[in-house]
Amino acid sequence: MIPKEILDKVRKIEITTRNLVDEIFSGEYHSIFKGQGVEFSEVRPYQPGDNVKFIDWNVTARTGSPYIKKFEETRELTVLLMIDVSRSGAFGSINKFKREIAAEIGSILAFSAIKNNDKVGLLLFSDKIEQYIPPKKGKKAVLRLIREILYHRAENHKTNIKNALEYYYKMSKKHSIIFVLSDFFDDDFMNSMQIVSQKHDVIGIRILDPKEISLPNAGYFNLEDAETGQTELLNLRNKRFQETFKQHVNEKINSLAHKFKKHKIDLVDIRTDEPYVKNLIKFFTKRIRRRR
Repeated sequence: MIPKEILDKVRKIEITTRNLVDEIFSGEYHSIFKGQGVEFSEVRPYQPGDNVKFIDWNVTARTGSPYIKKFEETRELTVLLMIDVSRSGAFGSINKFKREIAAEIGSILAFSAIKNNDKVGLLLFSDKIEQYIPPKKGKKAVLRLIREILYHRAENHKTNIKNALEYYYKMSKKHSIIFVLSDFFDDDFMNSMQIVSQKHDVIGIRILDPKEISLPNAGYFNLEDAETGQTELLNLRNKRFQETFKQHVNEKINSLAHKFKKHKIDLVDIRTDEPYVKNLIKFFTKRIRRRR
């Protein structure tokens, strides 16, 4: 049985995020995503002016005349929330854990999708696929997704984004909008993300806590790696260590942002100590401008 505390959280998130969707996000979502999904319809003879990249070479070879693939816009889209539930998500030094922020943002995206009559699914991952819920329509489906994001207890603690991306890539048949919500404390996933982005619209949402970026000046502390469980006694008043740590973290943060930009994949940065609405609006506005 699901604890009352979780149900109360689900209800609170529903009320808060549905208001945000009604007041801010539903129109932006529709402007950005509706009509981006396309499906193969039929082939027809090539006509001068057609884009040659849509030539169906199999039919052309079989008939001896050039034929081109014809596509139609799908009436509905599929949205997948791909959420990192590794142990590092259960961290937050301010008011909320990163996983709670992920649930709220996922809720906004899901309610925006169903208001647009789109399907929403969920893939929870650590260094394995923890849970997959196929895309469905309706409020009931969204509430279940929120509940699972909050309530699911991951069997594994580490992160493998590559595995999650490749799992969905192999099983998905239609174009999807994939929101990957994670702190992205992982390596060796960018090539997989690039491949998946050729078939799907992939958006990264990076959720970080300020204490992961800058350590407190607090003397000797046992710091624990959330995913490996390893601890190390460190002097946080050591200025050289503080500077080295901050430089290393900033290099990793900036390097990942550069890789996303290089591969033309959107990355939205969210912090647990700042309102996330502002950065989400900024993302939506950027995408709307790009479509014009």
